[in-house]
Order: sequence, then structure tokens, then C-alpha cells
Amino acid sequence: MTAPRRPPTRLVLLGHPVSQSLSPVFQNAALAHAGLAARYETMDVPPERVRETLESLAAEGAAGNVTIPHKEQARATCSRVTPLADRVGAVNTFWPDDDGALCGDNTDVGGFDELVLTALDAPPSGVRVALLGAGGSAAAVLAAVERWPGCEVAVWGRGGERGRALAERFGRIASAAATPDAALTGARIVVNATPVGLAADSAMPVDAAQLPPDAVVVDLVYRRDGAPTEFVRRARERGLRAVDGLPMLIAQGALAFERWFGFAPDREVMWRSVR
Repeated sequence: MTAPRRPPTRLVLLGHPVSQSLSPVFQNAALAHAGLAARYETMDVPPERVRETLESLAAEGAAGNVTIPHKEQARATCSRVTPLADRVGAVNTFWPDDDGALCGDNTDVGGFDELVLTALDAPPSGVRVALLGAGGSAAAVLAAVERWPGCEVAVWGRGGERGRALAERFGRIASAAATPDAALTGARIVVNATPVGLAADSAMPVDAAQLPPDAVVVDLVYRRDGAPTEFVRRARERGLRAVDGLPMLIAQGALAFERWFGFAPDREVMWRSVR
């Protein structure tokens, strides 16, 4: 699938909640820099209205992104998806095709790859990953790790059954962990793919004291005010290397921009807008 011949003039981020997102800040900066008339806005949509909202947006020629907790439902709504979005089972980027069909991609995978490279000195190889979470973001992490040579993932989800089901889908590299401790044992990379910490409070997915002493912590959550998340802060206090999700947000947003318009945005402009 390629960018639509008629570029969208309206871009929307669907989520619930969604007011904390920085996406409008850097996307509107990139749009203005590129001389495009489109504007990017947020839309708080409850789960029962996701399908009708996406279909209505596609009918008017709008495109956009999807965030927590709607990514899997967006995949089910799209008529056409990229192989990567199909593998993940979640869509975070959508647009209408020239015939009006709703298309979807998952740019979280590429965004996560770039986030990990900001935390490590080299691409991962032969490491054990502890993955906390079992939703659409966690599936994107697994789709990325599948491409890393010799890596394995221990998946722990708070719901139990979702974590087991996700691990089975990616059974070549993943196994379900019964407890957070079991997931963390021997992990070189620890990924928080839960929404815990999104509310900018002191909540953490696991106690930082449980983290392996040589682990690299990757938190997909970020704080709108630029401060590190509590999980990142506590990990750094223990002397661990830790990064939050802002580099991933910018990277996946840049990849989405390219999907909508057929050319890459100026990433430095995006970064300047959020700094």
C-alpha cells in the first residue's frame, strides 16, 4: 500500500483518554514546516464508538493515529492492512485508500526499534527481554524482537490469559511468565508496555528493586512535561540505563507522516517542538 493520491486535510488521534498526547504538538509543527494545510487533532472516543468513528473519518478522507486502548479494534475495523500490522494484530496508523477503503499500518514496531537503539550501543542480539504488558503495544514489541537475532522474550501480563495468548502467537521467541519475578530473571532488556505511569503519578509496573542489576529499562510511557517517568527515574537511581517512550513516539509519528503523504517529515522540527 502507498500513500493516497489525495493527501488528507484532516488528521486525528483516537484514544481514551487522549488529552495527554504530544502527537498534535510535533505533527502540527511538521505539517507547517512542510507547507501542508492539514491539521492534527485529538479525539477522545469510547471503545463502543471506535468502529463508527473510523469509518466516518475514512468517508470524509481523514487519516490519523490510534492509541491506547483502541489499536486492536482499529485492526479489526480496517479493510486492508500491511503485513506488519496483520502480524501485530494492531493498527496505530490509518488512512483511506483512493477507493475509500480504510487502510492500516503499525509504525510502533519501527518506533520501538529506534527507541531501543537510543538505549543500547548496538542493535540487540542474543539477549533475553522481559516484556511487561499484553496489549497492542506489547505485540508491536514482539514483532520487533522477532527481527533481532537470537533473542527471547518472557511475557508477563496482569490479566494472565492475555499474556499467555500473546506469547503463543509469537511462540518462536516468546514464552509466558507466571509472575513479574519470573519474567525479569536474567533479562538484559526490560520493557514496560503497560499504561502504568501514563497518569504521571508514582505508579510503576514492577518494583524497581526487582530489576536485574545490568538491565536496560525501556518504558513506552512518557511524561508530557518532559520529566522521566517514575519507572525510569527509579531505574536510573539504581544506576541502570533507562529511557522513556518519547523517542518512540516521535519515530512512529514520523513513519506515520510518511504513510499519509509519501515523504518523510523533518524530524528535527518535530523534536524542537516538544523540547
